[in-house]
Amino acid sequence: MAESVTVARPYAEAAFRAAKEKGALNAWNENLQRLALAAQDRKVVAVIGSPVITVEQLVDFFLGLLEQDKQGKQGNDPVFCNFVKTLAENERLTLLPEIASLFAAEKAAEEGIREAVVASAFPLSEPDLKTLLPQLEAHFKTKLAPVVKVDADLIGGVRVTVGDQVLDASVRGKLDAMTIALRN
Repeated sequence: MAESVTVARPYAEAAFRAAKEKGALNAWNENLQRLALAAQDRKVVAVIGSPVITVEQLVDFFLGLLEQDKQGKQGNDPVFCNFVKTLAENERLTLLPEIASLFAAEKAAEEGIREAVVASAFPLSEPDLKTLLPQLEAHFKTKLAPVVKVDADLIGGVRVTVGDQVLDASVRGKLDAMTIALRN
């Protein structure tokens, strides 16, 4: 995994620079995410590794997965098409999930958005998350993209992790703090 991220990083950085230069960060991000989903499929991985399939066929297949315009012609940016072709020629299509992830992280950093892992004892409803998010953004002083996880060990409340900062408002956290206070 670490090796694949290391190999994917230059591709992600090049894609980010190209997309930023064209003012198409959102379009490239969306396309990379869609292709990354396909590249994770077992059958697609088999096609990518097939010696019978040519580079041109792989490029056509992956670009064909993207939305088509109203006339049915592929409406992709030629630079993006060339990027996919470069991945195919260098046998790097299987790295699309890592490339997409690194690209999304760079895009979020560019936009000043940080990922917030919100661990909750119970699943959070959409209205609860919409109420919680502005409070968290005020606390961490940045825009946040929440990733919700359920952790029954918390008993109740939430634990929010943004980078190396942790806001623990869980029952488990309060019990642990009380235990430490009683021991001292």
